[in-house]
Order: sequence, then C-alpha cells, then structure tokens
Amino acid sequence: MDAKRPALTALTALAPISWGSTYAVTTEFLPPDRPLFTALLRALPAGLLLLALARVLPRGVWWGKAAVLGALNIGAFFPLLFLSAYRLPGGMAAVVGSTGPLFVAGLSVALLGDRPTLRTLLTGITAALGVSLVVLKAAGALDLVGVLAALASTASMSTGTVLTKRWGRPDGVGPLALTAWQLTAGGLLIAPVALVAEGGPPPLDGRAIGGYLYLALANTAVAYWLWFRGIGRLTATQVTFLGPLSPLTAAVIGWAALGQALTPVQSAGMTLAFGATVFGQLRARTTTIGPAPTTVGPAPATVGPGQDVGPTPVAGGPTPVGPTASALAPCSEG
Repeated sequence: MDAKRPALTALTALAPISWGSTYAVTTEFLPPDRPLFTALLRALPAGLLLLALARVLPRGVWWGKAAVLGALNIGAFFPLLFLSAYRLPGGMAAVVGSTGPLFVAGLSVALLGDRPTLRTLLTGITAALGVSLVVLKAAGALDLVGVLAALASTASMSTGTVLTKRWGRPDGVGPLALTAWQLTAGGLLIAPVALVAEGGPPPLDGRAIGGYLYLALANTAVAYWLWFRGIGRLTATQVTFLGPLSPLTAAVIGWAALGQALTPVQSAGMTLAFGATVFGQLRARTTTIGPAPTTVGPAPATVGPGQDVGPTPVAGGPTPVGPTASALAPCSEG
C-alpha cells in the first residue's frame, strides 16, 4: 500500500458518509412523496454546476459512453432505488444494496479479468450481514416488484462501476468532467420520468430550499467529485466496500439526532459492517477461487503509486426517501 492510499481512502469515504445523511434531510426538510423530483434536483443542478466548472464536453464515442454510465449510475439507479424503498419493508432495500461487492466481484471476472478471492467473497458476505443486522426489521411479506427493483438498482450501479473501470476516461479529462457528464446525463434521463409520474414542482418553503441546496451541492456535487476523484486509484472491490458506511452513518444520525434507539443486535451489526469495510481496503492475497477466467477485451492498465486510470463510480446512490422508508434504510450509495 503506497503512503498516500490511507488519505485517499479517507477522502473517498466522506462521500458515503455524506450520503448517509440523505434520509434525515429528506424526511425533516423536504416535501413528502416526491422521490423523483428529489432525485432530479440532486442530479441535474449538480451536473450542470460541475460541467460549468470543468468546461469540457465529451468527444466522439464518449458521448455514448457518458450516456451509458450516467444512465447506469444515476438515471436508472435513482428511480429503481426509490421504487424499492417505497415497496419494501424497513431496510430491505439497504440489505439488497449491501450485496454490491458481490455483484462487482462477479462482473469483474467477465469484464476486467479479475479473479475473486475467497477473502473478497467472505468479506462481502460479512458486510451484507452486518448491514442487515443494523437496518432490517421484521415486517409483512416482501413485495416482488420491490425486491426486483432493489436487485436491479444494485446490478445497475455495479455494472456502472465495472464499466467505468474498464473504460477509464479520455486523455486529458479529469474526474470533475467525468462526474459532470454522468450527473447531467442521469438528470436529463430522470427529468421526463419525474414530470410524467409526479407532475410539476411542489411548493417550496425556506426549509425545503435549504434541504435541496444541501443535497445538490454538498451531498451530490462535492461528494460525487470526491468519490470519483478517489476511486480511480482504488480497485472496484475496494470502492464497493466503502458502501456500508452510508447505512451505518444513517443509523448513527437516527440515534443521535432523531432519537431512534440502537439495540445490541444493531450495535453488533455496525461492528461487523465497519470491520468488513476496513478489511475490504486491505490488499488481497493472490489466492483465488477456481481457474482464472478468460479476459474479455484488452487487459486493464496497471495502476502504480500516484497513477490515475480514471474514476470508478460505486455502489452507492441516494438514500431511499418518503414516509414509508425506514429511517435506517439508506441506499448503499451514494
């Protein structure tokens, strides 16, 4: 591990920690029952702001690639996540989202030629177990549409993570520009869906305006920039193991600011999930499960100390919103 990696990991971890505050801000400051409008105001203004700062547009094939990544990481991920949050009891959406490291490990075999280690798989299972102990509560029968939406959102985000690692970014383009492209493309995709499904904007008071400003600026523009800036130098698996910090942060905020009690089981789950997050950042040994898979496409570039091959968006997106979502049911975002 190079000397800069701990600082890089710590800065990158600020993004999911910030995303863990999304549920509290949404329920305390924003109008209810407007998940798509909230997703739109998180993505599009932040994307346009970063685009104005970067002043770089995609060229050639990157118009298509930016649209695909924006759809996977933002445009499809946000609505699917919100749909699952409304239809699933308690924190089930967060539990499904916490399986992101396992999705990424599987996709990395086919698209990156990476071989999953036993250590990676066991750590991913431990993280999912820890998150489930923190956020999952017993409640009625599971809704099939909600479960499928949760799985689809996790698959969408994981595919975007691996594709970004495979594609890297164009020469001379930094993480700020690539972040702007994805947020803008995702926001433009969400806009017509929000208009058709929810109609025009709701009336906004000062609290709502402040909440939306926080989500668009600190919670999205700054957090995603830190995220994409850092994860270009981390492996796809390391990145996804930062995801549990989002539900853990939401649980702490619920306890400290919203008066929600933490049971001994939840405390044990937090310890498990946090331990898996830390362990997931350590260098994996070379022992692998099964034969080495055939690499699809060109081999990924080797990353040396200080070398950046492009940002990698990760499992992680906005926290589920709305009155039916559990206060301990954040997404594995972002």
